[in-house]
Amino acid sequence: FISGQGPVSAAGDAIKGRLGETIEIEDGQRAAQLAALNILAQVKSALNGDWSRFGRCLRLCGFVNSTPDFTHQPAIINGASDLMVDLFGDAGRHSRSAVGVASLPMGWAVEIDAIFEIN
Repeated sequence: FISGQGPVSAAGDAIKGRLGETIEIEDGQRAAQLAALNILAQVKSALNGDWSRFGRCLRLCGFVNSTPDFTHQPAIINGASDLMVDLFGDAGRHSRSAVGVASLPMGWAVEIDAIFEIN
């Protein structure tokens, strides 16, 4: 289980804002991809760097900081889902949720948590 990760770069810069207000879909997808990379950094740590123990991605749950009339949350979280499939093939296919919320910690555009199978 990986707790919620946000779109924060290694330098500490974050993608902040609300979809449908200050952030466009493409930037939201990049935010989801960055959150997914942070998830994978946590997975790597849990594996002690031994990716041979990686089983599969089971589930992603994505929260999208969005206006009440924004309805493209699934398209935003595709940034994370597509990355998992691109990196792991069938082992990256997963169930997921994409939920719109009124706000997120530190003003993040997205937050994603995950469940993985480890061998």
